[in-house]
Amino acid sequence: MNAHSMAAAAYGTPNTALKTARSAEYDVIARITARLRKAHAGGAMSFPALAEALTENRRLWIEFTVDLSDPENPLPMALKGQLLSLANFTLNHTAAILEGRESAEVLIDINTAVMRGLAGKADVS
Repeated sequence: MNAHSMAAAAYGTPNTALKTARSAEYDVIARITARLRKAHAGGAMSFPALAEALTENRRLWIEFTVDLSDPENPLPMALKGQLLSLANFTLNHTAAILEGRESAEVLIDINTAVMRGLAGKADVS
């Protein structure tokens, strides 16, 4: 085997495709939403798991807020405004859930809607 064939074997077509930012965001939201859904379904006995999932979800939405506020963000202003409103609602609703005043269902619905948008589909659950 010569150097060229060894390089081709080592650096040839990768087996895994690089993820786009959009698909990476989708994967993160899907993972967090699955954790929220599981903890929410577990009722009061899984409150510690719910609190952890809510904290992770809150961090995600804070990151979205930072990204959406960046002047270099290419999303249309109207969409940025809508997503920032969802972020604000999510952060406030998370506090209400942790205080026992609200349910996580609406956050699961919001994340699922964002996943639909990222996937370009109407049917993501």
